[in-house]
Amino acid sequence: MRIDDFMMSPAESYRQSLVNNDPIAKAVEANVARATGVDKTGAVGESEKTFGPGAVQKGECQTCKNRKYVDGSDEMVSFKSPTHVSPGAAGGAVRAHEQEHVSNAYAKANEGGGKVLRASVSIYTSICPECGRVYVSGGLTRTAIAYSKDGGAMKGAAGGGKGQGFDASV
Repeated sequence: MRIDDFMMSPAESYRQSLVNNDPIAKAVEANVARATGVDKTGAVGESEKTFGPGAVQKGECQTCKNRKYVDGSDEMVSFKSPTHVSPGAAGGAVRAHEQEHVSNAYAKANEGGGKVLRASVSIYTSICPECGRVYVSGGLTRTAIAYSKDGGAMKGAAGGGKGQGFDASV
């Protein structure tokens, strides 16, 4: 135990107790240690084992190296075949992929004389069980398109009759 441990403020002491009991906080601490080269004890270059069997590692662990992304929709978009993306590039790749789904919804609405009522994208993160790295694990695009009753151009957001000409996809 260090002398500084006795001089912690109550807020810092509470934060430290949360970190010690929370696996997500431990993963964040591991990522900070990996990025800065300083572990939570203040030692430079000597990282304390904080999460998972491999402790804090440089580069990708075996699980991260083997992770593949694949799209499960019936649309023509990227990731139709399983593809490896590094954890650092996964966020941009998944966001771009989900944007393809949004673009497809607008194209589909335009072709059919409809109007996109809603398009939302959710990006999901997970923690690697081996190295503790937080990575983008996938995404989900939800769209809702309304079509006019007669198939012509939309007149307002409501379209035709109640519940008619509505196309929702997830």
